Amino acid sequence: MTVSSVENSVDSASPLSRLAPLEAILFDIDGTLCDSDPFHYQAYREMLPEIGFNGGVPITQEFYAEFISGKHNEDVATFLFPDDHQRGIKFTDDKEAMFRRLAKDKMQAVNGLYKLKKWIEDRGLRRAAVTNAPRKNAELVISTLGLSDFFEFVILGSECEHAKPYPDPYLKALELLKVSKDHTFIFEDSVSGIKAGVAAGMPVVGLLTGNPEHFLMEAKPAFLIKNFEDPKLWAALEELDRKSGVTRSAA
Repeated sequence: MTVSSVENSVDSASPLSRLAPLEAILFDIDGTLCDSDPFHYQAYREMLPEIGFNGGVPITQEFYAEFISGKHNEDVATFLFPDDHQRGIKFTDDKEAMFRRLAKDKMQAVNGLYKLKKWIEDRGLRRAAVTNAPRKNAELVISTLGLSDFFEFVILGSECEHAKPYPDPYLKALELLKVSKDHTFIFEDSVSGIKAGVAAGMPVVGLLTGNPEHFLMEAKPAFLIKNFEDPKLWAALEELDRKSGVTRSAA
């Protein structure tokens, strides 16, 4: 490893090392546990032209990333149908049903997720899933990935006063787990989610599973990783172990 590589690893670890001893890790679901965004994108690509949105021209990946990805359906409904919110809600409900049909039995965990799961379980850390997705979607993803017994709580944006990008869902997770924001960090993949975590006062590790790097960086994540195998992540976790006095291997 070069000197610059070592320095980069140390820099990447720094935002998390101050959390020692670590108490909990919070996870978004869509795009974080699995790369489900292609199924959401496909549903919007097929359904929006049917209602004449954008003159019937299918939306682009860039448009989806900037205006839809990670946002709560209430906000998406208002964006798509500013003059008819109820129609917007009906549209997003239908879109979620299409997503579940498209994604069923096809979702795969982001690389390294089960390695990270074991690392978390070995250290007895608390964990919760925090999402803007409807409960049916959240349960579908979690059960498909075999994580139903892993998460202690699943917090929905719709069950909080405000959904992401407000901090409320992450603050509720801290309350339910009875842990401190000073000893907890978050995994997220969207601008909306990163903003929510940062607003809640916690470092957020952003995943580059679907959204452009420059969009995510604007939301001020602690650092970005390609997936849960990324050496930057494991350098940070090893530093956390060292500061916490944990001697077990991260592998």
